[in-house]
Amino acid sequence: MSGLTKKIAEDIVRETSLRLNRNVNIMNMEGIIIAAHDERRVGSVHEGAVEVLKKRSTLAINTSDEEVWVGAQPGVNLPIVFNNEILGVIGITGDPDEMGDIGDLVKMTTELMIRQEFLVSQMEWKQRTKEMIIEQLIKSAPSLEDIHRGLNLLGLQLHPPFTTIVIQIKEQPILNRVFIQKLETCLGNNQAIVGFINVNRVFIALSGHEEEGALNKVKSIYHLMKRLNIVFRMSYSLTFQEIEKFSQSYLDCDITLKISDSDNDLLSFAQIEAKALFFQIDEVITKRFSQRVLKSIDENKAETLNSFFKNNLNLQQTANDLYVHRNTLLYRMNNIIKETGYDPKKFEDALILQVAMWIYNRPDHSSKL
Repeated sequence: MSGLTKKIAEDIVRETSLRLNRNVNIMNMEGIIIAAHDERRVGSVHEGAVEVLKKRSTLAINTSDEEVWVGAQPGVNLPIVFNNEILGVIGITGDPDEMGDIGDLVKMTTELMIRQEFLVSQMEWKQRTKEMIIEQLIKSAPSLEDIHRGLNLLGLQLHPPFTTIVIQIKEQPILNRVFIQKLETCLGNNQAIVGFINVNRVFIALSGHEEEGALNKVKSIYHLMKRLNIVFRMSYSLTFQEIEKFSQSYLDCDITLKISDSDNDLLSFAQIEAKALFFQIDEVITKRFSQRVLKSIDENKAETLNSFFKNNLNLQQTANDLYVHRNTLLYRMNNIIKETGYDPKKFEDALILQVAMWIYNRPDHSSKL
């Protein structure tokens, strides 16, 4: 820490003055008061602080000494030390003979507050660096130089194979900083880069794990999120070898979240890879196909087909899922055959209908048939 900032000094004065019910001043390395309970003193030189900085030791000022130390009042003035470096001086107004251990207690509290501020600032700096790395990773043309520079600053390395994990958060009862720390602890030191890419989405670049090991890490994160009572959906990519493929893996995770059943909170791209292919084809072509196959299908028939495919073409499970009698379901299926010309009970027809329904169900499909 290069110096004692005005903000930290004001925080120290506010906290210590409140607890001690005494005037507290903080002086910088020039002996100038930068924070004080009595704000009228801010900006003036405290000669007692100058002496403390020169002698590197505590100075008690009695009533009879006020004329000697310009700008000072009776009290105790102590050096503020962090990492064996003096950052400034703290002064506590009062009769030094009546203070006992108050001075040392305030000094210790002040130095603990500075240490905490330092640790937080270090964590913020490291997190900003991680988010810069993530920003590059998800670019279509990432700067490998910037990525490696950031990794070197953090003392980290990314080793293949890689896996991308994306967490979409709906409700989060803990602070972002605490949440990131828990994720990093769960994943293990130096094995992942974790950061928010927007207010509701976390990106994780997992490194050094083959498919089975990556899946175990995914499950660990999933269980951690449940324990933390976070409401979320999570997707993860296929494993890959080149760092340049993080961009595509992120897109894979993104489309997995977009086109999968919203009731599922843990999803892999492998589960929807075939379905995703049809979302990467020109929209005009896919809409034309869907409209040709489904014709003027209504919501009732669409719900029937969705349930039938979700239940692996099992008529009884579909009837149970839809809360209808089996005969009612068969009647609906016959109407679908008449409407479309395709029989969902036949494999080839079911495949065509499934693809058409994937297109029909997609969130950005503007024209429901």
